[in-house]
Parts: sequence; C-alpha cells; structure tokens
Amino acid sequence: MTTPEVLFVCVRNAGRSQMAAALLERHAAGRVRVRSAGTAPADEVDALVRDAMAELGIDLSAERPKRLEDEAVREADVVVTMGCGDACPVFPGTRYEDWPVPDPSGKDLDQVRAIRDEIDRRVRGLAAGLVAPA
Repeated sequence: MTTPEVLFVCVRNAGRSQMAAALLERHAAGRVRVRSAGTAPADEVDALVRDAMAELGIDLSAERPKRLEDEAVREADVVVTMGCGDACPVFPGTRYEDWPVPDPSGKDLDQVRAIRDEIDRRVRGLAAGLVAPA
C-alpha cells in the first residue's frame, strides 16, 4: 500500500492551506504525504495564522507560501481547494474536494481561531478516510 498524498490549495498559501497541511501532518502522524500551495502566493504566512496555530503547539514560523505547480496536482491523490476557484488544474483520477472556508486574511484572532477549528474538523474527517487509526 502506498502513502496517500494530499495537496491543500488556496489563493495566497498564507492561511487556510497552511493550517490544513499542518493539521493533517499532526493527525496523520506520517501516514499521509502533505503539501500546500497557492495560486497567487503571498510573501509570508499570515501572522495571526501563525499565532492561532502556535496555540495548538504547531510552529509555522519556518513555512513559506509556495506557488501551485501542475506537477503537485498530478502527484496528489486528493486535492483540497479552499477559495481558489477555477485556477486549480484538474487531472483525471485525482479526487477533488472544495472546502468553503473563509479566508483568515484581515480577520481578528478570534475569527482566525474559528477558521482554524473549522479546518481542523474537516481535516480530521479527511484523515479518518485516508488512514487507519494509529
């Protein structure tokens, strides 16, 4: 059995997709290969996103937004989009999910926490379908 690969995509790769990737890495504990990217990447991960994730003991300080490349989509078993619309390429045989999660950019810390918690709920469901319990 091969390790499933999940790609999280949002516009800036500075918030939602970074949180989702970090949360799946935690919940899947190495049993899923996780990547994230953006269709128009920002220069850095949003400061309040870093703060909200640090509250869970997840350090995003070394993470940098990355540009979405076709190759990353081709290699993924599951592509989760969050607000990137039609900018994400579609390849046969790849499972796509669209999560309508608000962009944390410009939100206050309480709003970012709520977005983080919604992403965490969705990530837990995704992980449960991809890997056997540890």
